[in-house]
Amino acid sequence: QVQLVESGGDLVQPGGSLNLSCAASGFTLNDFAIGWFRQAPGKEREGVSAIVNTDGSTYYADSVKGRFTISTDNAKNTVYLQMHALKPADTAVYYCAADSKPYLYYIGGVYGPALEDYPYDYWGQGTQVTVSS
Repeated sequence: QVQLVESGGDLVQPGGSLNLSCAASGFTLNDFAIGWFRQAPGKEREGVSAIVNTDGSTYYADSVKGRFTISTDNAKNTVYLQMHALKPADTAVYYCAADSKPYLYYIGGVYGPALEDYPYDYWGQGTQVTVSS
């Protein structure tokens, strides 16, 4: 059974850091793309970052470039999202999701829909991140 479990969300002050984890079970990450999404109250869910484990390529939303880093630990079958210089605008529930067939969307070596919902087959339950003083 495929399962994704997020953890690491917390209340943090502006300028602080958090490290979110997405632990996968029921499959190995090697051939999957993993995305991090977030949804703030009253807003639509948005893609934050993604990693394609077949080639290690990474993708970031403009709003988090230079502040967030996505990585995979294959030994632990876990994907991480390191978040620095957090802002109140980063407050949201953060979800990780897995795409089992990223090769379907590869064009010119780019995983086009990395930050879109539709390629992702499996979703976690989410972890709350609150940035507030």
